[in-house]
Amino acid sequence: MSRPAFDLGVYLVTDRPALLGRELLDVVGLAVAGGATMVQLREKTAATREFVELARAVLGVTRPRGVPLLINDRVDVALAAGADGVHVGQDDMHPADVRALLGAKAIIGLSVTGEDEARAARGMPVDYLGAGPVFATATKKDAGAPQGLPGLAAMLALSEVPVVAIGAIKEGNAREVMETGVAGVAVVSAICSATDPREAAVQLRHIVEAGRKR
Repeated sequence: MSRPAFDLGVYLVTDRPALLGRELLDVVGLAVAGGATMVQLREKTAATREFVELARAVLGVTRPRGVPLLINDRVDVALAAGADGVHVGQDDMHPADVRALLGAKAIIGLSVTGEDEARAARGMPVDYLGAGPVFATATKKDAGAPQGLPGLAAMLALSEVPVVAIGAIKEGNAREVMETGVAGVAVVSAICSATDPREAAVQLRHIVEAGRKR
């Protein structure tokens, strides 16, 4: 598995309960067609075998379009499915151990909430940080207190690697998030629960690209 180039611009984090009854592969396909640049498969309740099979199916959608697929938390699932990497939180496997298992070619992301965690991440073998929650979110029950735009900017200033912002980000606030200088926005419901996931991804991609030009 060669390490893919990656773009954090529009980073879709999946959530099957938020799909409004639609199929995950359909929504991921629409999002990627609309301009999602990275996908993280997050499955908190799936059995291991189901998770691996789902990851392989999603890879069938993302890989032909050159969009990396990362697995949330589960290094074993990423290895079994041949995913492009893993995103871990503060209580998951340490990034150094993830790197040792997945190798130099894998994409590894780490969640940080606040300046202390962003500072502690310096020197870790990660490729990007997921910083947040920027705004209060109900999508992730253990997300912690919202950091706001000033908190996001502070985490960004401490990071040695690109930062993607997460936490109740949507079309209406993505522009101000991009103004902090982050590499992109990670979204869940803004795409998963959108009436038209493809159009939602299109609009977010426009905002991200405009923010980069500024």
